[in-house]
Amino acid sequence: MDGFRAIKQELENRNITVVAASSDPQDKAGEMASNIDLPVGFGVNQEMIESLGGYWQATRQFAQPAEFLLDPSNKIVQLSYSDGPLARTEAADVIKLVDHLSKS
Repeated sequence: MDGFRAIKQELENRNITVVAASSDPQDKAGEMASNIDLPVGFGVNQEMIESLGGYWQATRQFAQPAEFLLDPSNKIVQLSYSDGPLARTEAADVIKLVDHLSKS
């Protein structure tokens, strides 16, 4: 999330809004929100994440990290999820993808 915070102004200049969500309860998600300076939702459950195409870690009861890129009509145009700390979507790649899609 630090990458998104670092280029927040560039994202805003392109009308890209970044929002995070967590499987954690409100108090714990609120702690994360204060550290990343982005809106953070809470209480993501198995039904929610699976309905979006994400992955629910059943043994530990949380949604694996996932990144969704939505178009202006809120249609998912890109989804990436990871079951570890690597291979997550980089903020700069979101800008590249949005620029590419806006040319199409």
